[in-house]
Amino acid sequence: MVGLKEELLKSIWHAFTALDLDRSGKVSKSQLKASGAARPRVLSHNLCTVLNVPHDPVALEEHFRDDDEGPVSNQGYMPYLNKFVLEKVQGNFDKVEFNRMCWTLCAKKNLSKSPLLISDEDAFKVWVIFNFLSEDKYPLIIVPEEIEYLLKKLTEAMGAGWQQEQFDHYKIALNTSREGLSAWELIDLIGSGQFSKGMDRQTVSMAINEVFNELILDVLKQGYMLKKGHKRKNWTERWFVLKPNVISYYVSEDLKDKKGDILLDGNCCVEALPDKDGKKCLFLIKCHDKSFEISASDKKKKQEWIQAIQTTVNLLRVGSPPPHKEARQKRKELRQKLLAEQEELERQMKELQTANENKQKELETVRKQLEAAAARAAEEEKKRLQTQVELQDRFSLELEREKMVRQKMEEQVAQKSSELEQYLQRVCELEEMYKQLQEALEDEKQARQDEETVRKLQARLLEEESAKRAELEKWHLQQQQTIQMTEAEKQELENQRMLKEQALQVAMQQLEQLELERKEALEQYEEVKKKLETAANNTKSWKDKVAHHEGLIRLIEPGSKNPHLITNWGPAAFTAAELEQRQKSWKGKKTTSE
Repeated sequence: MVGLKEELLKSIWHAFTALDLDRSGKVSKSQLKASGAARPRVLSHNLCTVLNVPHDPVALEEHFRDDDEGPVSNQGYMPYLNKFVLEKVQGNFDKVEFNRMCWTLCAKKNLSKSPLLISDEDAFKVWVIFNFLSEDKYPLIIVPEEIEYLLKKLTEAMGAGWQQEQFDHYKIALNTSREGLSAWELIDLIGSGQFSKGMDRQTVSMAINEVFNELILDVLKQGYMLKKGHKRKNWTERWFVLKPNVISYYVSEDLKDKKGDILLDGNCCVEALPDKDGKKCLFLIKCHDKSFEISASDKKKKQEWIQAIQTTVNLLRVGSPPPHKEARQKRKELRQKLLAEQEELERQMKELQTANENKQKELETVRKQLEAAAARAAEEEKKRLQTQVELQDRFSLELEREKMVRQKMEEQVAQKSSELEQYLQRVCELEEMYKQLQEALEDEKQARQDEETVRKLQARLLEEESAKRAELEKWHLQQQQTIQMTEAEKQELENQRMLKEQALQVAMQQLEQLELERKEALEQYEEVKKKLETAANNTKSWKDKVAHHEGLIRLIEPGSKNPHLITNWGPAAFTAAELEQRQKSWKGKKTTSE
């Protein structure tokens, strides 16, 4: 009931602030007597009527009774409203009618006179949505995060693409001036068409109505489907509306003729059915006392309805609010968490800044103390040096005087016994002075230790610098030695290069000589080749002549009974056996020659 009370207060706050009352919300004595005092009475009566709460006019007069001891000075209309009206609300009222009554009281005074791209009905729905999304503090505003959420929902309902960059620019301009928008500024923003360019009035109106149904009327899903009757078993088209705990079905989408409700609880279930009786895309809703067979238009719609109903039943089973209310609560909790973290961070930054300032002051104090100690040490050092010089001078004089006394004592020991006693007395005085000098030196040592504590870091840095300087000098010596060695190696390499160049010139001369000799040998080879070709031609001609003559002078002998061999010049002069014998003889000669 606390959440319902907050939602009712937001709408009533708009209606109340539209009345001509004082800005603090208090009704003065003069206003109770004036004709304007009737307005709170009218508002109270109308609220009791739309909220189904008994109206008690006597309680209103008693709350603002006209006597000095009454609560006129410290009680206003809102405390009366909480005590005598809102505490009695049971939730059995028409939420839209209640909001419309409050809208009627405040719209005429606050609604912009400039023409808008949305109708008055759409402006009313935007106003109700504002009350749902606004922060729980007065005066009511809607923060940029909720504005972005609403504009995204409207853009999605219109089927357009979300312009994140455009909204970021708008958000930056908004954050520089204030924390959020009032209800009337939100209506002007949506009615101006700044985030719905290219969309007609009907599309924008349908989108506003869709978001209104989801966020305000808790409509999770709606659409036409066929329902099977329980008595006549006929199929009738109905407009179904799914809410967090009920599915209502109407004759049409104007919601004027309601035909029934399907009450949902955690024990309900929904399951798909196979096609039958010529009906497709069937599913069954099982409740405590009844089951409902429903046919969707297609498989996609069927799956969407089954999933939406099952999600609603699951939320009822675990006792969770509708998704959009739960999302709104999570967004508020996230903003509160971020605000708390930011405040904690600012507090830590202030603490760190304060600690840093204190530390700076402490460091400044320590620095001044060190400077004072250094000044005191320098002064003491100066005094010590001055005292030391004086003591040295005095001691030198005493030593000179002692030498003179010793010389006189050596010459006149017997006569100067009294002077010896004086001398011993003076030595005692010098010893006493020496002890005093030791004490002064001890004081000086203590002062130098204090000074050493201050200069310790500087001495350490000087030692490190000396070590690094020695190391750099060592590297410098090594580098000079390396350069000298490199110069010697360079001279030796230059000598070797000169020798190699001379050897290369000699080799080039020899190569040119060899090239000339090769050309001469090639010319000789060509001449021998020509002579060889001429001799080969002559030999071939000679072989042809010999073969011709051998064919002409072949002897005529008796023919063999074996078949004769045939050559190019006619029958052969030897048989096959003789040919075989000659081939063996040739092969033997060939083998021997090899």
